This record gives sequence, structure tokens and C-alpha cells, in this order.
Amino acid sequence: MDVSEWGIVRVRHSFRKSDVQNPPPHQLAAKNHRREEKRKFILDAAERLFARSGYEGTGMRQISVAAGVAQALIHYHFDTKQRLFEAVVARRSREINQLREQRLVALFYDTDNPTIEQVSDVLLRPTIEVGHRIARSSNDFARILVSTATSADQQSVDLASRYFDPIARKFIEAYEKTVPGLGHENAVWAYLFAIGVGMTMMAQTGRPQRLSGGLCDDTDVEAMLARIIPFISAGILAVKNVEYYPKP
Repeated sequence: MDVSEWGIVRVRHSFRKSDVQNPPPHQLAAKNHRREEKRKFILDAAERLFARSGYEGTGMRQISVAAGVAQALIHYHFDTKQRLFEAVVARRSREINQLREQRLVALFYDTDNPTIEQVSDVLLRPTIEVGHRIARSSNDFARILVSTATSADQQSVDLASRYFDPIARKFIEAYEKTVPGLGHENAVWAYLFAIGVGMTMMAQTGRPQRLSGGLCDDTDVEAMLARIIPFISAGILAVKNVEYYPKP
């Protein structure tokens, strides 16, 4: 403390950098929680609107209103609509694919001769289980996944190449290993046919109940897998014996 020429007391206070740059851990944790919570609100709202209105039919302002956040915050987290859409696809896809990969690695590590049924179970169970868990609130991601995986526009192709193709190649290789004589060409078709069934059954639509008069229940994951696994496995074995020669 010193006194100026006017008799005013000057108080000197030095701030350490750590006082500003390193807030207490509980404050930092609370801040990070709020940030992640708002990010989740944005992703949830975007998933809902992209599924129902399509990529082109959805604007950033619509998403900000639905998420209850400022549009500037969306740009802060995701920059552009294209990157936001990719984040929506990546969030669920990574969860499903991490489960698939972990179970596939464990299957080949723990089992000397994995069967085609076991590989099909590892492929389809995470798809349907995670899909049904999400579908308790909505079928929105299932719509986005099917649309992205089956579209030929450049954005969809790029996303499929980045988030779906790497795990697909691992299962194609797994089918080749477990079905002697299947060959790479038929293994690719086998994977595509199998995952097509899986994506169809991700969503809970109630259609099986309608068609069966209540006998079939598409909320019962185990009942579906008990039928899908042998159906897919038998189909792959049948494909193995197909002889097709393209016309010259």
C-alpha cells in the first residue's frame, strides 16, 4: 500500500495466474457438465429434426429453438450444419460399433472355432439392442442410419465410409473365416444382407404386431434375435453355393 501525491491510498494486489486460469475442481467440473449437457441438448434436437425433416429441410435456427440454446452456441460447438449432422451420426454409430468390435475380438479370442451363428449374433445384437434402447424415446436415429447407409449422395457416402465401412470389413473377414469356401464376394453380400435386416429391426414400429394379430412383438429383442440369427446364417450358407456367371 502506498499514498499518492493527493493523499489517496493505493492498494496494490497481485493476482497469481493460477487464480484466474485454474478455478477450483468443483467449479470446473460443474462448468464441464453444463457444457456437455447443452451439447447433448443440441445433438438430441438435431437428431429429431434431421430424422423428421431431412438434412436439407432442417435449419440451424430450427435446431437452436428446439434445443433451447442460442444459435451461436451451436456454431461454437459444431461450426456448420454439415459437421453437426456428422456428429449426430457419429454419436450413436460409435456406441454400436464399439460394442460390435469388442464382442468380435472377444469371440475370436475366447473361441477356437467361432460359428456363423455367433458372428451373426455379435453383428446384429448391438444394432438391435442399442436401437431399441434409443427407440424408447423415438425411432429418429434408426431413420437417419438407414437413410445414410442406403443413400448415394456424396455426404452419405463419406459418412458411411468413415463410420460404417471399417467395422463392416471386419465382419466380412469374420464371415470368410467362419464359412470355408464362402469367398470374399459372397462374404460382402452376406454382410450387406445381414446388416440390412438389422437396420430394419432397429426401430419399434408395431408392424409385426399388426401383421400377426399380436403374435409377434417387435419390442422383444430376444424373440427377434432367436429368429433372425438362424435366418441370416442359413441364408449365408445358401449364398455360398450360388454359382453366378455374369453375361459377357
